[in-house]
Amino acid sequence: MSLSDTFETTTLKWLLTADAVTRPTAWYIGLFTVAPSDAGGGTEVSGGSYARKSVAFTVSGNLATNSAAVEFDVATADWGTITSVAVFDAVSGGNMIAYATLTASKTISNGDVLRVSANDLDITMD
Repeated sequence: MSLSDTFETTTLKWLLTADAVTRPTAWYIGLFTVAPSDAGGGTEVSGGSYARKSVAFTVSGNLATNSAAVEFDVATADWGTITSVAVFDAVSGGNMIAYATLTASKTISNGDVLRVSANDLDITMD
């Protein structure tokens, strides 16, 4: 995953200045049919019972990974082909923290459930 421009700036301020920065206290996964970029954008899924889902992370070294499975609600309409995911600091709106393109896209149709297994969502810093 890559950090968004907003959180690259937040990280640098935290590391290299005495500026006060606000750190997130909750994290949510969002699904995209068109990938976002460092600046945000993209096309997040909407409708059909879609909602971002809460996620918790554990950190070891330079790797953060989801500590438990994350399961989205049953789609009540076609969501389209999910190509990317992002981590946000709010259940709606808010700031995108990090994003990534999936290694394999997944089409979600009416009646499907998307599940991210524990330890399958990784954020690394090199």
